[in-house]
Amino acid sequence: MYVAELSFRVIQDTSLPKAEQAIRHYLEQLIFQGQILGREWPTYWQGEQFVSRLILPAADALQHKHHSDAGKQALQGLNHAGLGLPKLTVLGEDLLSNHTDPCHSPDALVLYTRFAINNSPLYCAEHFAPLPLYKIPNANGFEALIRWQLQYQALDEVQMQQQSVLQKQAERALQQPSSRLNQQGRRLARQLSRQLARPIYYALYRGSSTDCNKEQNRRCPQCQSDWRLSSPWHELFDFRCEHCQLVSNIAWQCQ
Repeated sequence: MYVAELSFRVIQDTSLPKAEQAIRHYLEQLIFQGQILGREWPTYWQGEQFVSRLILPAADALQHKHHSDAGKQALQGLNHAGLGLPKLTVLGEDLLSNHTDPCHSPDALVLYTRFAINNSPLYCAEHFAPLPLYKIPNANGFEALIRWQLQYQALDEVQMQQQSVLQKQAERALQQPSSRLNQQGRRLARQLSRQLARPIYYALYRGSSTDCNKEQNRRCPQCQSDWRLSSPWHELFDFRCEHCQLVSNIAWQCQ
């Protein structure tokens, strides 16, 4: 990941609300295309331009060829708001972020996220490194996937707070295969799997268990097959079902 600044120079009469709306809309489209990461982008006024501080998955992430159709329209909207084309300055590599996957075309992927993860929810199955979404051909962007990730992370953060009044409700949404959150995530994984013609495993979170003795040998929740691995996959997943394209971990309280 890289820390960068994107500057928007004022080239004709505008107003602060008009410029702010155009910049916000453009940055939102970059998020939905996976070209920038995170939920917030500090933006400030400097001389004759607005400047936004961003996190990029790769140094080339903002090249025009990676824009979705909506991103290209938002880019034109900047000019209508009195702003010039944005100028990118890459400040350096973010030392606290995950490194982008080195594969050009991974054979398989994993859909996985947690509340503290600030990168693409799609991981290369070989290296378990995040794959930038903009590298996947999709003119319509990935808004549904990004919104699912934001919901997942919000619930994950709630269930991690020991004193939260909604802790159990949030954990059930993350842990139960039939929850709306997991059904939506698996549906998105299947759609991408068909589009890319390669397996996409869905990571089913497991935080607690009512019986740690049975936890070690639980079955695949969909087909009931024996999916226990002889050794953890990527030191994280203890279970994997090739047929259902599901992976999971032994409940943390039982490890």
